[in-house]
Amino acid sequence: MRARAFGALMIVPMAGLLLASSARAPEPAHVAPRALRVCADPNNMPFSSRDGSGFENRIAERLARDLDLPVKYTWLPQGRGFVRKTLNAGLCDVIMGVPHNYDLVRTTQPYFRSTYAFVYRTGSAYAVRTMDDSVLTHLRIGIHIIGDDYQNTPPAEALAARGIIDNVTGFPIFGDYSKRDPAAAIIHSVARDSIDVAIVWGPFAGYFAPRERTPLTVVPLTNAVDESGQPFAYDISLGVRHADSAFAARLDSLLVRDHEAIDGILRSYRVPLLPLLPLDSHQSHESPLPQ
Repeated sequence: MRARAFGALMIVPMAGLLLASSARAPEPAHVAPRALRVCADPNNMPFSSRDGSGFENRIAERLARDLDLPVKYTWLPQGRGFVRKTLNAGLCDVIMGVPHNYDLVRTTQPYFRSTYAFVYRTGSAYAVRTMDDSVLTHLRIGIHIIGDDYQNTPPAEALAARGIIDNVTGFPIFGDYSKRDPAAAIIHSVARDSIDVAIVWGPFAGYFAPRERTPLTVVPLTNAVDESGQPFAYDISLGVRHADSAFAARLDSLLVRDHEAIDGILRSYRVPLLPLLPLDSHQSHESPLPQ
């Protein structure tokens, strides 16, 4: 999943400073952990935020409470080398919100599945339900991009496969990182009539669209895989180091026990949820996080 989703998923190459207090080596396996050490982006709502307001923050707090541990964060903007600079450097023990079977980490069982979604102004003269709606050929479309190459997200490639290019505008997934919620710029543009429709990862759509003064409609894409071969739906897991099999198993048991509570957290953020796939049906994925 190259630069896809999310937030999760789908992040521009960007460096950031680690908190000095978090920079320490992994604790030996025989030492009882003193905290659930999480590496996360400090400005990536609705997923994570330094103030703890993201749904991944709340899920981490739930898991830590089950483990009878506090949560300790190492903050780093998600960009190239995120796993190498955080998890594999021993600065944390878990990364929230990675695609299931992502190769660079050992993933737990998925705890939610979501999809991309259309966002457009409620009451518009058009309605968009699928990537094959003919109206997309002349609407002003916005998509998240990673860097300067538009051929890097599922919506970009699905649109290009249909010859829809000239009426597409790219929005950096993080934009101006000095501002709060830079990824929301694409949703603001729909509300302000700068573009007609955005095609974004479902958690972005579900969280930011209701916060606009202009009523917006959110329509999740129903096809898990587009006819162009681009996947639109993804199962999301926790990521730990490959060697941490016992820790992954422990997290698996907590995810099962806390399924209803986690599902409630996700629904409170209006994440479009799809049924999870059977575990044996999953394939390996590239990550939305450039490495």
